[in-house]
Amino acid sequence: MKGKLILLLVFLFLFVVFVLVKFFLLDKQNVYGQLKIVSSPTTSVFINNVAVGKTPFYDKYKIGEYILKLIPEGTATETASWQGKINVYKNSLTYINRELGSSDISSAGEILTVVKMDKPPKNANYGEIYIETEPQGAIINLDNDEKGVSPLILEDVVRGEHELSVFLPGFFRRTQKINIDSGYRVNANFKLAIDQSKSSSAKATEDKSSTPSAQTETGKNKVVIKDTPTGWLRVREEPTVNASEAARVNPGEKYELLEEKNNWYKIEYEKGKNGWISAEYASKE
Repeated sequence: MKGKLILLLVFLFLFVVFVLVKFFLLDKQNVYGQLKIVSSPTTSVFINNVAVGKTPFYDKYKIGEYILKLIPEGTATETASWQGKINVYKNSLTYINRELGSSDISSAGEILTVVKMDKPPKNANYGEIYIETEPQGAIINLDNDEKGVSPLILEDVVRGEHELSVFLPGFFRRTQKINIDSGYRVNANFKLAIDQSKSSSAKATEDKSSTPSAQTETGKNKVVIKDTPTGWLRVREEPTVNASEAARVNPGEKYELLEEKNNWYKIEYEKGKNGWISAEYASKE
């Protein structure tokens, strides 16, 4: 009987040792995440001021915060460099994509990270997405469905692959495929590049205007609604993505153009009712 008790205590001791090794020692040795960096043009990659390679770049790093710097190579000397803080999370991928222009305002890109949700989702098949944009106030579309303006958190997103798109009048649209896992959040940070052709047009309109609001009377011009990802276009009460929705108009419909302001068109969508639409989805006649 005494021998059996000793044997049982030995097995119990070995089990405790196994648990300690597995959940403490081995776990501490596995505090790594994945880092993937792509850029256009090709750049030299510096992490915490140490040169580590060129884009496209992929490696494992210990979890924590790093300073990433991308410096264009060779003939791309006229291209702006980029520097920012990034985070590496345990057993997760941090994805950085930068499209570098001649200056910061003409450069774009995104940083995507995946973290575990603070609270379990209502449904086992759900995850969530948190979207930030620079500048703020961009229109957010998920799978061609408009969800709101940034910064924005999308809850109860079904797991699987989705298409995330952000747009702000006067800037180029950014679109990214993302994969949602149950109980996890995708943090998406988008940097938008200014559309200099539209910016120049808006600036010319502003210079010609004699009114403080930089509005232009357009006479009897007409605008035609273009095709949109949603199949309709919002009419807003003011020329900003933060303004309330006044109505919706459909592709192919024509309206009288009343005023134009910073890539927004003012139309009469009903008799005696006016509102603003994004110039990206309308063309003048």
